[in-house]
Amino acid sequence: MTEYVHQSTWVERGARFGLATKGFSYILVAVIALRVAVEGGGQTEDRGGALKTLADEPFGWALLAMVALGFASYSMWQIVRAIFDRDNEGDDPKGIGKRLGQAGKAVLYGTLAVITASLLFDSGGGGGGGGGQSEDKATAMALDWPGGRWIVAGIGLAILCAGAFNAYRALSGSFRDDLREEQMSGAERPWYTAFGVIGHLARAVVFGMIGVFVLRAAYEYDPDEAIGLDGALQKLAGETYGPYLLGAVALGLGMYGLFCLVEAKYRDV
Repeated sequence: MTEYVHQSTWVERGARFGLATKGFSYILVAVIALRVAVEGGGQTEDRGGALKTLADEPFGWALLAMVALGFASYSMWQIVRAIFDRDNEGDDPKGIGKRLGQAGKAVLYGTLAVITASLLFDSGGGGGGGGGQSEDKATAMALDWPGGRWIVAGIGLAILCAGAFNAYRALSGSFRDDLREEQMSGAERPWYTAFGVIGHLARAVVFGMIGVFVLRAAYEYDPDEAIGLDGALQKLAGETYGPYLLGAVALGLGMYGLFCLVEAKYRDV
């Protein structure tokens, strides 16, 4: 079974489709955020809110169905990586840590697939918004658990670590490690390098902000302090020179989306 999974072309196809969908979702968030930065006012969105906005567009249901399938494909690829060790990470502490991270991604994108699929049957329409309420509810629930404050603080630290890891990938260029650069043309390499560096730096900024506010929620015992992707972008919009900051980060997230499209074609999966 393990050998079949390692050699399966269906796993590879699902991974590439999932990476392309991931890129599309980031580009969609970036477009909405750029519109807020340029036009002023309005509401930034996380990926769930952005997809709900997409649902109101002509043929939006067809796009949502494709995105739901893409997220599900990405989740299944991460499950295969985690359980069957498709990347040969091994069973030492470092390998187990990486595989646990892959399992976490599987849960995240599986949840996004369910959310996206549910939008197909949501007759309420009405665009996005209200994304921050889900972070409030989840944080409030966690704070009520035994040791909940420490659990929330641990989640905040994990998000900060994710931000630091994205910064490391940007500055070290390690995002190139899994790409088949020998298959690229000379003209492609400078572009994908720029997408990778700027995109990962933008993610580092956003994850850093989310992590800080989750830690603040734990410290102040106030779930309203917790924010998600949409909340982080909205915070940027409210700062001095907010439209410029929001526009810069939105462009960076869009570049990360383009980098995911490069991965969809050239990543060693």
